[in-house]
Amino acid sequence: MIRRPPRSTPLYSSAASDVYKRQLLVDDSIVRGTTSKRIIEMAKEAGANKVYFSSAAPPVKFQNLYGIDMAATNELVASGRTDEEVAKEIGADWLIYQDLDDLIASAQEGNPAIKQFEISIFNGEYPTSISSDYLEDLELSRGDDQKVAREKSN
Repeated sequence: MIRRPPRSTPLYSSAASDVYKRQLLVDDSIVRGTTSKRIIEMAKEAGANKVYFSSAAPPVKFQNLYGIDMAATNELVASGRTDEEVAKEIGADWLIYQDLDDLIASAQEGNPAIKQFEISIFNGEYPTSISSDYLEDLELSRGDDQKVAREKSN
């Protein structure tokens, strides 16, 4: 499936934000950064002078190998970038990510019996042994260019 850009939806500011012309936008995660970038552009078009962006997830830096068909690692906006570089890429004046340790602690509060979580998209540590050849093949097959070519051939 090819990701489509978000449809343009008007942003409505609260009265307090209008006074200060600052917006804090919160999303569940930042994967490729395209949706975040567009949302930030819309906030600025609506008159925000500063846009702060918060992700409820830690930076997604690695591809998922266990059932989620997501972007190739080189298409993940946080892969190989600092938080400041990601903020610049998506147009945010400041970027806030959920801390991975805090996320784990929060989940364990809900169920202390869980001791380990599958967090490879955040830290690149896969719980099964994975060859570098497999990762490279997966990287190539998941790229947008490959997906477009497959859809055209079907």
